[in-house]
Amino acid sequence: MEDGEKIYQQYCASCHGPQGKGMPNWERQNAQGELPAPPHGPEGHTWKHSDAMLYRIVAEGWRDPWNKTERLTMPTFKDILAPAEIRDVVNYLKTLWTPEQRRHQAEESEGAPFPTQSE
Repeated sequence: MEDGEKIYQQYCASCHGPQGKGMPNWERQNAQGELPAPPHGPEGHTWKHSDAMLYRIVAEGWRDPWNKTERLTMPTFKDILAPAEIRDVVNYLKTLWTPEQRRHQAEESEGAPFPTQSE
């Protein structure tokens, strides 16, 4: 988890916060019509997604479907982070969740695990 936390602090904390608390008012669109970066802890929704989905979001970036702009509000990291580093940061996020949330997320990931090492 130590590697994942280091990666998180270097690449993710500037938007999602050093402790994963997200940006203020993350559930309300800002003046540009975009939703700010959400928290990754129990109060957020990261734990509702499978390993495959979380990997894809980190690798390919994300544009929230509710945003009024077309840009990716979460940048892509596939050209910055190795596949193992993306897995490490996702595994670090799991440490921020409650035991019940970790169980739910593990069940979601049974049918949608991380991509294989070659992907």
